[in-house]
Amino acid sequence: MSITVKFFASLRETIRKQEVTLNLAQPLTVAQVWTLAVDNSHFPEHILAAINLEYVDRDTMVQDGDEIAFFPPVTGG
Repeated sequence: MSITVKFFASLRETIRKQEVTLNLAQPLTVAQVWTLAVDNSHFPEHILAAINLEYVDRDTMVQDGDEIAFFPPVTGG
């Protein structure tokens, strides 16, 4: 199973990655994908996640071919 993981805004700069492709043996949650993609780092509570352009929570399962995106908190002004 192959998924694409993308990092946006300040996350991209902080973790020094823009995009990662993961080949998984089994479905994982969004939080587990984060851990694999950023070298076993714990999934921070304040990070937003989306699967295929729809916001999801940390316990959502990913499927083959999904695109997972991680964003820092969004603020307005």
